[in-house]
Amino acid sequence: MELLDSRRLTGPNILSDQPGAIIDVRLGPDETDPLVSEWRAAARAMLDAVGWTASALHVRRMAGGASLGFDAPIDALYAATEINDWAFEAARRQVAGEHTPPFSEDADRLAKLIEEELNPELIGLRDAAIEHDLPFLSDDDHASVGFGCCSRTWPVDSLPAPQDVPWDELGKIPVGLITGTNGKTTTVRLAAAMVAAAGKVVGLSSTDRVVVGKDTVDVGDYAGPGGAREVLRHRDVEIAVLETARGGLLRRGAAMQRADAAVLTNIAADHLDDFGVQDLAALADVKWLVTRVLGDTGTAVLNAEDPRLVERAMGLRCPITWFALEADAVNNLAGDHPLRAFVMDDGHITLLDGDRRQSLIPVTEVPITLDGAARHNVANCLAAMGLADALGIPVETMLDALRETTHAANPGRGNLYEIDGARVLVDFAHNPHGVGALRPVAEHFGQRRRVLLIGQAGDRGDEAIHQLADAAWQLRPDKIIIKEMGRYSRGRQEGEVARLLYRLFVEAGADPDSVSYQAEEIDGVKAAIDWAEPGDLAILLVHEDIAGVVEFVRAASED
Repeated sequence: MELLDSRRLTGPNILSDQPGAIIDVRLGPDETDPLVSEWRAAARAMLDAVGWTASALHVRRMAGGASLGFDAPIDALYAATEINDWAFEAARRQVAGEHTPPFSEDADRLAKLIEEELNPELIGLRDAAIEHDLPFLSDDDHASVGFGCCSRTWPVDSLPAPQDVPWDELGKIPVGLITGTNGKTTTVRLAAAMVAAAGKVVGLSSTDRVVVGKDTVDVGDYAGPGGAREVLRHRDVEIAVLETARGGLLRRGAAMQRADAAVLTNIAADHLDDFGVQDLAALADVKWLVTRVLGDTGTAVLNAEDPRLVERAMGLRCPITWFALEADAVNNLAGDHPLRAFVMDDGHITLLDGDRRQSLIPVTEVPITLDGAARHNVANCLAAMGLADALGIPVETMLDALRETTHAANPGRGNLYEIDGARVLVDFAHNPHGVGALRPVAEHFGQRRRVLLIGQAGDRGDEAIHQLADAAWQLRPDKIIIKEMGRYSRGRQEGEVARLLYRLFVEAGADPDSVSYQAEEIDGVKAAIDWAEPGDLAILLVHEDIAGVVEFVRAASED
């Protein structure tokens, strides 16, 4: 048995709706039941000893191990992880028949850690916010009440007394979340454009930046709780659109207790080699977390063509807006609420509202759909409309935004250029589902030869890389350039993933001489463009320096 990870959970999470502590444990087939039983006993005894008698225990079993955790006060989560570590070690010793240190000494030590961490002012402010029915956010450095333009934020070591808080100036703003395997960032950008078109100051967090209005506030991966808090605390923000990635949900949980709407784009194979997420059902469970912050009144915006989402939707109490590329997919999905769906029907984006069917716009008039060939971007448009609709944006305003959103506003996602007569497609596709979505685009625009630039992160298992190669081979490339992934090597040696991809492509039927290697992404981009001739299609899967690649390709297309 092995303790893999121990961490705080700061919001609604895979185990509970409450903050707490969690450990991920690797266990052999015969170790799970004994270890879990002893952990329960040890954790319960210690929680009672330190006065946390109301803390509930949670166990999530999975192939190869379990996640073990309990609820804990938000002002003592570091101490909570120490308690969980202690409980695991006590359970491990008990199962192994080893000597166990005196309980009372450990209880005194852990109680002292709790006492050192407690922040009564933080708890008082949180409780007052709850009494005023206002959102509350906290982290290591700051606490805030209200959202966006209706919020105030203070350092955690200098919090006001509840009676000194200007409660009448605080309030809520509409908040939308977007999760799923593929399409999250594009859907965030589309939904944010719709909000902006309505004249509202939108706060956006995503895998590449935080944006407020027209200003980029931070650059980097902000698709976790930290990015969400940054947006929700910005006093210019009137509506928030927040990308909510799997990693943040697993590591810390959801950033807030309540949101007004949440999109789930799809569930597809990605990150399945991470502990605790070893199949699509487990991945769906993680992403489904966003529905827990909707309560009874928020709107779930769900892909009607994803069977895992349809199945889980049957247990939702909140309203649902569906979206689908095939209109028939929403048949019989109305449930307890009147049907509301955005679908593609006869080449048009169409709104279904109860028994009413309203054709809104031909997909060929939406630039990022590439004349409708980029069906995955059609789906992203439908999802974004569902979210914007739930946030109160008028349909006509959404359509205006769709007409104006070109690839320049969606860098690195389905961007098509022309360089010296060759078409160049730049995309972030990084898993089999995402790569497969490019096939209709390649068939629509690739009339001659095709060159493919591809790589994969080192934290994917060999089977996941095999599936990626299979999907890429379906693009029928005449030339393949395999790139290193630099900072995404994640534990693999340089060249290891590239050698595996080379072997897989050759086994699939590629001429060995048609497969080459580049150590740097930008060099792979240049090699692909140099190879392409008039009438060819270069498919560039870029991940490390999206902005740099887009700028290089854009400049080359204008020469």
